[in-house]
Amino acid sequence: MRVLAAMSGGVDSAVAAARAVEAGHDVVGVHLALSRMPGTLRTGSRGCCTIEDSRDAWRACDVLGIPYYVWDFSERFKEDVVQDFIDEYAAGRTPNPCMRCNERIKFAALLEKAIALGFDAVCTGHYAKVIEDADGNRELHRAADWAKDQSYVLGVLTHEQLKHSMFPLADTPSKAEVRAEAERRGLSVANKPDSHDICFISDGDTRGWLAEKIEMTTGDIVDETGAKVGEHPGANAFTVGQRRGLKLGTPAADGKPRFVLEIRPKENKVVVGPEALLAIDEIRGIKVSWAGLPIAEVASGEEFGCYAQVRAHGDPVPATARVEAVTDETGVQRNELVVTLTDALRGVAPGQTVVLYQGTRVLGQATIDAARSLQRVAL
Repeated sequence: MRVLAAMSGGVDSAVAAARAVEAGHDVVGVHLALSRMPGTLRTGSRGCCTIEDSRDAWRACDVLGIPYYVWDFSERFKEDVVQDFIDEYAAGRTPNPCMRCNERIKFAALLEKAIALGFDAVCTGHYAKVIEDADGNRELHRAADWAKDQSYVLGVLTHEQLKHSMFPLADTPSKAEVRAEAERRGLSVANKPDSHDICFISDGDTRGWLAEKIEMTTGDIVDETGAKVGEHPGANAFTVGQRRGLKLGTPAADGKPRFVLEIRPKENKVVVGPEALLAIDEIRGIKVSWAGLPIAEVASGEEFGCYAQVRAHGDPVPATARVEAVTDETGVQRNELVVTLTDALRGVAPGQTVVLYQGTRVLGQATIDAARSLQRVAL
């Protein structure tokens, strides 16, 4: 096949490309320039897609003997990922920019361009697996190494996108083996630190970064009964489950710490309460999509058993789910994913993503619109 290898500049994408070459595919490497800041350099393991990463990607392609290109996706990244991140926080939600980047950049913009140029597949260094069922339909599954599994952030992939997706690291038992293989292949990124945190906030100070993008207005912090217990510098800087930085003037009656339960941007209020009230029993999700063909129960509207995961490295919990047709306040009908959790989850925030699994298979995902606690006192 003609394969476009997305080269991030890290060890995973380099080894994935090497395996695609070794398998006999016609491979071309491409690095995505997602920022036009000329001085952008990686600091330790913070960030990705920097000048340093571009050079490392070029060196890897040179060793592998494959063509190398840099594609400028900075404007689309700014609009579809960075601005989306700002807009979501401004609306009081907690977004997942890595999920948006995979959805809108790596497996939408990149894949669209690759297919237009005659490529059969896009190869990445994600730890996930694509399996074909008896009818040849592709399914997304967890990687062999669950500790490094990245199927959660790929839950946004559609049936059509999975047809053109290649994950050569799927069956690799550990990251240590990937690094050892890179060393054997003479790839200079063998011991390069993994990137973490949000790539466009290189110093990791999300609150400080948002303060420059969103107008912050002081407001009240209230407890679960609605009583004022403090003030905040801007509701948009907080997220559900947060404990630090509240600076409450009124201590809790039991003397125990309080956590952010809810953010109300329209009222400019932050609601806090005891840790027990962070436990969520029901999730309602919008922008629902299915990874591969949806299971039969989705089409019939029946409830089905599954496991729900709300964080990239969170533990999946048993649940039941169903798709429900809902008419919103403007009269527009949409599908909502209703997930009832058997084991409650803590600190689930609107804007996060819930991904559903059956065994190792990823069924699909939705953006969390509301999360409900059966213990929560109505405010």
